[in-house]
Amino acid sequence: MFTAKRVADEKDWMKGETGDWEIIIGMEVHAQVSSNSKLFSGAATEYGAEPNTQVSLVDAGMPGMLPVINEFCVEQAVRTGLGLNAKINLFSRFDRKNYFYVDLPQGYQISQFEHPIVGEGEIEITPEDGDPVTVGIERLHLEQDAGKSVHDLSDDETYVDLNRSGVALMEIVSKPDMRSPEEASAYVDKLRGIVRALGTCDGDMEKGNMRADVNVSVRRPGGELGTRCEIKNVNSLRFIRQAINHEARRQIEIIEAGGTIDQETRLYDSVKNETRSMRSKEDAHDYRYFPDPDLLPLNLEQSFVDNIKANLPELPDARKARFVAEFGIPSYDAGVLTVDKTVGDYYEQLVTGGEKPRDAKIAANWMMGDLFGALNKAATELSDSPVSADALGGLLDRIGDNTISGKIAKTVFEKMFEGGGSADEIIEREGLKQVTDTGAIEAMVQEALDANPAQVEKAKDNPKLLGFFVGQVMKASGGKANPQAVNQILRDKLGL
Repeated sequence: MFTAKRVADEKDWMKGETGDWEIIIGMEVHAQVSSNSKLFSGAATEYGAEPNTQVSLVDAGMPGMLPVINEFCVEQAVRTGLGLNAKINLFSRFDRKNYFYVDLPQGYQISQFEHPIVGEGEIEITPEDGDPVTVGIERLHLEQDAGKSVHDLSDDETYVDLNRSGVALMEIVSKPDMRSPEEASAYVDKLRGIVRALGTCDGDMEKGNMRADVNVSVRRPGGELGTRCEIKNVNSLRFIRQAINHEARRQIEIIEAGGTIDQETRLYDSVKNETRSMRSKEDAHDYRYFPDPDLLPLNLEQSFVDNIKANLPELPDARKARFVAEFGIPSYDAGVLTVDKTVGDYYEQLVTGGEKPRDAKIAANWMMGDLFGALNKAATELSDSPVSADALGGLLDRIGDNTISGKIAKTVFEKMFEGGGSADEIIEREGLKQVTDTGAIEAMVQEALDANPAQVEKAKDNPKLLGFFVGQVMKASGGKANPQAVNQILRDKLGL
């Protein structure tokens, strides 16, 4: 049963018919190890291969086949544990977890039960519009994945694809320290950022390379813990939030109506936005765990762990602190720009990739605003962005040297995103260079003043009305006049 560490703030409590309720959330995240071969065989792990083309005799559960541990997968688990500030257990052991399913050819799963490779750790998360929260890590253990059952190829038959059978998984088990759907999704997002930075998992939830089992229970604020239900295999941050919201409300309604919660495993239906019962939740003894007789215990040397630790890459929290210190951007911006390695790499190249460093705050604004907005609208990942960091940097250079205004830059960016070429090519082709000739701007300003004498007198008394004349000049110049020059010339002519 859960052991809670804190009580949620009142803003996180869920309202029921009979009062407030607190949601208790723990997570079991399955992260597929980035490895070219499986945990106990040399079979390939390439995504999208034809069914049953990446299956060894070990994966198929053939009699007499002996598993052999993949050392690289062990390294990846240790690397992840270090990234979670967790204890690395020099002694660990593989066990057999016995249960039947059609895509589990051995009739058991090789996992770790009493002696996992990674022990307790913790990470800090910051949910959107919330305060930082420390989430404890209970353990990380290695285990092999099962195959995949395919039910939609026939009305009366189930097909089995064993390509995934034997693929190495890291199951990362949190403590029940989360109190809201937002904290839960922030936790998984933070985990994804860590494993991507480490290179231990690609974190692609759509491909099933990272999926979450969400344990949810409810209680009166600060009261006795309730019975938990497990929501199985949730594969997006949005679905995690929706599933928790629905499941918590379902449990509250049952309890307030005088019923009791059954400990069970449930599935989340994203179409109907509801959870439904899958099976009763097994306890550890139901799986009849026992040490795998074909595998020796893992006995790691401390030097093995130390060598991995000495070669860890920069992790999101450290990168965030460096961005704040080195580039002078706000902590919020740095958090957004370091949540994922790909995003951080793009930003760093954007700021430092020119002939001279670019304005870090302007670069952050363009990434978080225009670029992310365009990518979201196009349902495109940053890794597939049609505008590279160097290309966007070229656009920022043209703003910086007053070739174009910020407003025109928006138009240029849209054309770049649509494949119209580089910023320089678009500016030259479409004649978008900013008018910086003070003589030409002065003539346009004078024309605007002559055409609006009544507004001139008002502007002398109320400088806020200068905006009217700026608009007139910008309209006359097709938006190409330098706004700063327009403002200065107007003030000079009006004696302001």
